[in-house]
This record gives sequence, structure tokens and C-alpha cells, in this order.
Amino acid sequence: MDLSQGVPIQIHLETFVTQGEDNETYVFDEPGTLVQMGNALYIRYQEVDEDAGTSMPVTMKLREDGDVQLSRGSSNGDTQLKLFFANEKRVLTRYRTPYGIIPVETVTPRIDVRMTTEPVAGEVYIEYQLFANNQHLGDYRLRLQFNA
Repeated sequence: MDLSQGVPIQIHLETFVTQGEDNETYVFDEPGTLVQMGNALYIRYQEVDEDAGTSMPVTMKLREDGDVQLSRGSSNGDTQLKLFFANEKRVLTRYRTPYGIIPVETVTPRIDVRMTTEPVAGEVYIEYQLFANNQHLGDYRLRLQFNA
């Protein structure tokens, strides 16, 4: 299947957040697109918050080496978060907010990416810790499942 033109997919995303004693779960079911550019696959969708009446563009880049880059927000908006996940590595990145840029770091103890092309389907599972100013902000688990 030619993924270079983009294939419509259905996305099921679950995010589990642990911050101190607090645990939260977020679930999104959204339409998206899977496209191949060069050696990387891109999953794109809009994260819709119906309560707030907003939507945020999200792009997940699956690299050939197994690393994953997650971008939330647009490059021309007030807010953009870029997270990089590399297995068992600590990676420094930045979070642009209306109040300025905040350096953040991810530590990724586990990352699994599985995909099939006939039919187009897959799963991205990432466990990571988030830090800002050398302070541990929380532990996160992200599971994104998709199919055409």
C-alpha cells in the first residue's frame, strides 16, 4: 500500500498520568491520517476538547530507528509542545507557552511500535517520565492504536 499519499485512519488514544498521588486517564477517539515521508511515518490528528470547544493539532513521527517525536500544537500558535522519546535515554526539548519557553526533559524506559500494512493498523506504546527544572513532574503511559 502506498502511504506516501496519506491514508485515513481511526485513532484510539489512551494516556495515563501519575503525578504524586493523583492518577488521571484521558481517552480520545479521533479520525486521523497516516502518511510516509522518507523513512518516517507520520500520524496526524486533531485532539478535540468538546467541553472547551477547542482542538489541538497533534503529530506523531515514527522514526526508522524506533524513536518517536510527539508535537502538540502548531508552530505558529501560542502553545507548542514537542516531546522526543528515545528508548532508555534522557532527551531535552522545549514547551512554548504564551508566557515563554519552558525547557522539559523526557526519560523513556519503554517504547514499542508495531505496525502492519495489510491491513494498515498499528500500536504505539510509550512509558515516560517528564521533568522541568530537574523536578519530576510525573509518570506517563501513552497507548495509541490506529487502523485504516
